[in-house]
Amino acid sequence: MMEAVKPSAVTPSKSKWIRSLSKVLHLHTATAGIVPDDGVQKVKSKDAEEWNDSKTAKRLSKKFDSLHDEELERKVALEALIAKIFANVSAIKAGYAQLQHAQSPYDAEGIQAADQLIVTDLKKLSELKQCFLKKQYDPSPEHTMILADIQEQKSLSKTFEIMGKKLESQLKLKESEIIFLREKLDESNKHNRLLGKRLNQSGQLFVLDNLQLSSLTPSNFSTVLGQTVKSIRSFVRLMLDEMKSADWDINAAASSIEQGVVYWKADDKCFTFESFICREMFKAFHHPYFSLYGNSISEGKRLPQVFIDRFMEMKSVKVGEYLAVKPKSTFAKFCRTKYLQVVHPRMESSFFGNLSNRDMVNSYQFPDTMFFALFTEMAKRVWLLHCLAFAFEPEASIFQISKGCRFSEVYMESVAEEAFLSSESEPRVAFTVVPGFRIHKTVIQAQVYLSQLKTR
Repeated sequence: MMEAVKPSAVTPSKSKWIRSLSKVLHLHTATAGIVPDDGVQKVKSKDAEEWNDSKTAKRLSKKFDSLHDEELERKVALEALIAKIFANVSAIKAGYAQLQHAQSPYDAEGIQAADQLIVTDLKKLSELKQCFLKKQYDPSPEHTMILADIQEQKSLSKTFEIMGKKLESQLKLKESEIIFLREKLDESNKHNRLLGKRLNQSGQLFVLDNLQLSSLTPSNFSTVLGQTVKSIRSFVRLMLDEMKSADWDINAAASSIEQGVVYWKADDKCFTFESFICREMFKAFHHPYFSLYGNSISEGKRLPQVFIDRFMEMKSVKVGEYLAVKPKSTFAKFCRTKYLQVVHPRMESSFFGNLSNRDMVNSYQFPDTMFFALFTEMAKRVWLLHCLAFAFEPEASIFQISKGCRFSEVYMESVAEEAFLSSESEPRVAFTVVPGFRIHKTVIQAQVYLSQLKTR
């Protein structure tokens, strides 16, 4: 007997199969391009899709090319504007170089022309700035860039040409300076040779090589005095040369030393400076060792033989070498004291630009200069004369003639012969140039300047 089939046994299996088939069909439709839409399936054509993509790409390409061309044109136009700016700046530099060149030597027309060019180029530069701000670019930038480059090269060429002229001018100036400095060098060398000759002329006292205390005479003293005066005058000439080089007012300087003097000749003012040097160098001459040690000198050092020995020791030495070896000797102290008295700080500063010589001398370090060498040579002569004066017994005495005294041939010698040729009133002593000396009964005349004195 056959059993009836129950629906409940078949239905679940069938439903499961239907669901599986549905999934397969759905997957197939998705793969085949069949898209369900509200229960209606539409098939999209592959050729149509490709055609649309190609059209879009062409449209985008055209748009990109258009933007690229615009950017390129803007960039080229901007480069053209920058080229014009650089060309304009080069023109301004050329104009400024021309302006500088026209100033030395001064060229009024050249300065005016250069100034006008600079103003014009500055206006152009301002116009270019406005073009940039308003984005008003040149319609033909390639042509503009070529013209700007040509203009810039012309401006640079002009600038280099002006610089070349300026360098040529500077070269000529330097050559002139070299010639001038060579002439100054030759002049200085001649001057140094002359000073060296003066030093040698006032140099050695050969005639007194065998001088003994017992054979000492006023004539020996007079010989040393003559060489001392020569040395003083050499130093005075050097000092006057330095004063003239430093633009000193010689007349004012002479008046500050001796007032109310009427000179026979303009050159006679040198006697005023000689008088000043002698007055300072012979100050304290009548004291042993110029009173460098005050009253603390022993009797043994006051003996005539001591002074004659010092004279013989010093007469042949070279002053520079002696001071280097004995910087604290009595003679070195004498040089130091007299230098600080004779050479005023303002004088030294105007001569040499500083006070280094003074500082060195003050600390017993003696400068190696021609000025100081001539000074120490003069100091040596005065020192030797001093030693010789105290070698006499009694020692030689020194005297000066007061201003306004009448001339006396016994005690005076005039340095200006013109005084005796005057038909006016009798000239009087204006000042003592070189002091006089008395040795026993012998008088060595003082040298004086006679003049018609000014009345107030």
